[in-house]
Amino acid sequence: MQFLILLAAGLALGAAGGLLGIGGGIIAIPLLSLYFGMDQHLAQGTALLLIVPNVVLACFKYHRRQPLDLRAVAAMCTLAAVFAFVSARLTIALPAQWLQWAFASFLVVVALYYLYAGASLSRTPQRSPLLASQHLPWLGVLSGVMSGVFSVGGGLVVTPALVSIFGFSQTRAQGFALAMVVPGALAAFASATLAGHVSWQIGIPLAIGGLSSVSWGVALAYRLPAAMLRGAFSLALLLSAALMFAWG
Repeated sequence: MQFLILLAAGLALGAAGGLLGIGGGIIAIPLLSLYFGMDQHLAQGTALLLIVPNVVLACFKYHRRQPLDLRAVAAMCTLAAVFAFVSARLTIALPAQWLQWAFASFLVVVALYYLYAGASLSRTPQRSPLLASQHLPWLGVLSGVMSGVFSVGGGLVVTPALVSIFGFSQTRAQGFALAMVVPGALAAFASATLAGHVSWQIGIPLAIGGLSSVSWGVALAYRLPAAMLRGAFSLALLLSAALMFAWG
């Protein structure tokens, strides 16, 4: 019965990850902690067993539909890695619960901003981008700082910024966000595995479910109106924030 429940949860998280361009860990981590009583390290490591294959497959599916600028992605990922390391070192002594609540509050702010920006985009869909593509590496800096301070979710700021500031379509922005998550997710999973912070019994059925449904989510993303995708993305951030507040 537990295997079937985990498989169903993986199916839901995989479909949501493909649809919204998120790894699913921002929801899976608090769920693993609340439902299975895992500590922070075990919950993150087990969630990565779901996240890594989901993100890689979803990124590949988005890239096939709308090829990514791999040089821009590489520059963003490099800066993200550097600033994640620096910011993590600077904030290592801060209370974990304070950081968790701060991140949940930040997600609420981002979601509300994106809902407001989405309404503006719906009124004037052809407006000029606020920043040109040569400024994209700065998003790597922002994503890295968020990842270093809060451990997860740095890629979540990328999609709203690409859409509302750089003028990307919703699906193209989600593909970029997924590509930025891949290197960090692989490194984090390797570290968690070596440290023994992975529950394979729980993580494997989650991963199987996710891999079975992530392609459905990507296909659906290209069928839905952009406004609906933006709204769903914002609701996912608000749900993640609610889970973090409950988890804390």
